[in-house]
Amino acid sequence: MSVNIEDIKKIREETGAGIADVRSALEEADGDVAQAKEVLKKKGLDKANSKSDREVKNGVVEVYSHNGKVGVLLELLCETDFVAKTDDFKNLAHELVLQVASMNPSTVEELLTQEYIRDSSLTIDILVKSVVAKLGENIQIGRFERIVLGQ
Repeated sequence: MSVNIEDIKKIREETGAGIADVRSALEEADGDVAQAKEVLKKKGLDKANSKSDREVKNGVVEVYSHNGKVGVLLELLCETDFVAKTDDFKNLAHELVLQVASMNPSTVEELLTQEYIRDSSLTIDILVKSVVAKLGENIQIGRFERIVLGQ
């Protein structure tokens, strides 16, 4: 089956997946773009699960304050300093502090099971794993603290 180049470009822009992976997913999905995205998502999550035991010693501490009333400090860990400096990693850290500020989880485990505030079809665990699949490194939420003024 021949694969449409425009479909490859579109899926790459939306997912960040490599050309060969996109082409393979489109072939597996018989050219169906939506189904190809699902194939990529499944393969990406499988990749993320295989990386979960790798050691994480780098990362960032993300800080967020909501109108000076609620503050969040979150440690997001990865394997290398190179990945910690990427926009995708920094964006994930920011999305996680927003999640903690708005949903007030008490533990990392609880945070991972919550629906993502920007897309209720995703959990935080799936959000993190999607970034793991894209960046190719183990990423873990180390710890966080949420502080509310006067409490």
